[in-house]
Amino acid sequence: MTDTILLRDDRDGIATLTLNTPGSLNALSDAMLAALKGTFAALAEDRSVRVVILKGAGKAFCAGHDLKEMQAGRQAADKGRAYFADLFARCAEVMQMIPALPQPVIAEVHGIATAAGCQLVASCDMAVAAEGTRFGVNGVNIGLFCSTPMVALTRNVPRKVAFEMLTTGQFIDAARAAEVGLVNHVVSHDALAAETRALAETVAGKLTAAVKIGKRAFYDQIEMTRAEAYDHAAAVMVENMLWRDTEEGISAFLEKRKPDWS
Repeated sequence: MTDTILLRDDRDGIATLTLNTPGSLNALSDAMLAALKGTFAALAEDRSVRVVILKGAGKAFCAGHDLKEMQAGRQAADKGRAYFADLFARCAEVMQMIPALPQPVIAEVHGIATAAGCQLVASCDMAVAAEGTRFGVNGVNIGLFCSTPMVALTRNVPRKVAFEMLTTGQFIDAARAAEVGLVNHVVSHDALAAETRALAETVAGKLTAAVKIGKRAFYDQIEMTRAEAYDHAAAVMVENMLWRDTEEGISAFLEKRKPDWS
């Protein structure tokens, strides 16, 4: 089932993952969360992959949690309390695996990204969206405040923008998403795959070890005070500067040639 609902295609150091349940708008079902968790765990150990692209099949990126499964969970004696607690814990684990991956993860977004689907975009390191894509944390429209998607959203967009989205349930378009920092680039639908691939190839062409250490430091320093962040970042740069490949990269730049990285 994992191979069916989540496709993986590796080419030239770039792994493309496709959420592949278009009939449910690629909802984050129990099976999809399990597939993502297993694939992310495998990618964390895969040194051949330098960048990850995450996309959705069909007419949407991801519509969030599977509401039919959630309603079915209510049939338990506790009215679903244990199931819901487990579901949101599993989803949070998957979302947190993305920034923890050594490889940068780029969301390739089209159609809609709603609720936990918007959370998935916000959890990725970068995002490219097609014109016309709509983003929302719209659970409030059905009486469910998007509290867990809020965690990732508020770490991407300004506070007041996030609060308005969460309390009104209104969608923002791709242009507004770029304006507030939820996505990096907005392109035509026809150019979406090519532009996302081009961004991935640019990152994949850098020294992999430097991107890896930099990504880890990026997320570590965000949680620190300014003084702690500077101390931590300085220590990371010292370690980075002592690498043979960094010495070679600087020498190549000064000598106006391509670096011979190992």
